[in-house]
Amino acid sequence: MVAERGRILKVYNNVLHVAAEDGVILCKLRGRVKKGRSDMMPVPGDIVFFERIAEGDGVIERIEVRTNLLQRPRVANPTQIIITVAAASPDPHPLVVSRFLVLAERSGVKKIVLCVNKMDLCPRHPEDVLAEYEAAGYPVLRVSAEQGEGLTALREHLAGEITVLAGPSGAGKSSLLNALDPSLALVTGVISEKIGRGRHTTRRAELLPFAGGYVVDTPGFTQQELTEILPEELSDCFPEFSKYRGCRFTPCSHSHEPDCAVKTAVTEKALSRERYDAYIALLTELRSKRK
Repeated sequence: MVAERGRILKVYNNVLHVAAEDGVILCKLRGRVKKGRSDMMPVPGDIVFFERIAEGDGVIERIEVRTNLLQRPRVANPTQIIITVAAASPDPHPLVVSRFLVLAERSGVKKIVLCVNKMDLCPRHPEDVLAEYEAAGYPVLRVSAEQGEGLTALREHLAGEITVLAGPSGAGKSSLLNALDPSLALVTGVISEKIGRGRHTTRRAELLPFAGGYVVDTPGFTQQELTEILPEELSDCFPEFSKYRGCRFTPCSHSHEPDCAVKTAVTEKALSRERYDAYIALLTELRSKRK
């Protein structure tokens, strides 16, 4: 039989839902694929080759080499990451936003966008919300799923891309997708008054067809572990730091060293103090894990 090419949409109870030319095929893994490396086990987004064994059923023969991999949640081959936070309820926390940006930078995905939902609840001037991240080079979309504001620009960013929507619980990722396409009918949650965070409504990563591409509604986390990153690699995940190269020491951690160009830029307000403080907090966290 001739193997066909498809993309995994989701994995549920060891069944892989694969998008083929004529619809979704429910696949199992061939035994030799199961015996492969654990880090190469198929995840949503993987391109696979499968053979049909019955109508609507198939068996996966091999997995195509990935262009990139988002670790948490595990999604293969995304072309874009949109980190979604709320303008209020819950308020965006600088350390959480920067943590998600670091994970996005480490994923190898080239397009990284920030999306601020719930702008209808925002007490500040719209252009001030996450302005420091815009200055750092990240596109910032300011939207409201409730009011329908900014959805045209968001839709344009999603068109033709394989986009992972990441971000803390309660930011309204599922609500945004429902506002863009009501037929998705994704389950949404409410903010817990006790902890000030959203309850997880998305249980597993799944690729959803949208505007000639896919969107991935991912489980939300208020904290994300920084794994597989060394302290000396962290500054590379803050792209705005790269403009300041006049440090006395090479390499420079931009923390305790004298005559540091990055620290000088912060003092002179050329760099965001909020972003720098988040960098130092994450650097301290990474160093503590190595002790």
